[in-house]
Amino acid sequence: MRCTTSGASSGASGSRDAHEHETVREKDEALSMRRLAPEECVVLVIDVQERLAAAMPPAQMAELTRATTVLVDAATRLGARVLATEQYPTGLGPTIAPVAEELAKAGVVPFAKIDFSACDDAAFERAFSRTGARAAIVVGMETHVCVFQTVRELAARGVDVFVPMDGVASRRDDHRAAGLDLCRGAGATITTMESVVFDWLRRAGSDAFKHLSKRIR
Repeated sequence: MRCTTSGASSGASGSRDAHEHETVREKDEALSMRRLAPEECVVLVIDVQERLAAAMPPAQMAELTRATTVLVDAATRLGARVLATEQYPTGLGPTIAPVAEELAKAGVVPFAKIDFSACDDAAFERAFSRTGARAAIVVGMETHVCVFQTVRELAARGVDVFVPMDGVASRRDDHRAAGLDLCRGAGATITTMESVVFDWLRRAGSDAFKHLSKRIR
């Protein structure tokens, strides 16, 4: 009987522990999904460069360009910070013109890097730390390399990371899909540009809403 009682007690204890762990996990997920406040966010534009862009599927590049330019515009208008990088710009060229123009309006100069994860670049790391951002919205390319490695590092630090699926690209569709899966597995939330922008806006009727909704249509 003692053995039976002990086993039942142990089983009940294990069940309680598992339930408590699940409750903690659910609470953590709920906290990470609270409303995005622009003043707590930074938009990271990762390596949207001419020679990389030329190798991307045209439809992906069109979506990425649209999502990135709207996000940078929205960030500037609503108070989110913006940082950008370029991977080995001597070889891969500068940021593509539409994105570069939007970054220039925001006063953003991309950081040149050779590390795949932007977080491994010392200058970027210092700039990111100065933002004090709770959440990062990461766009760019390629999804399965520089985007994923940057996302993984940020998520490991406890930053809430959001990856708009219309804001990332890879040369192959399966690599893009794998990259999004890897980002999700690292702890990022896969979202869309519109979800982020309308979360920032909160309501219709403002000048910012009127301007951004026209860009999104």
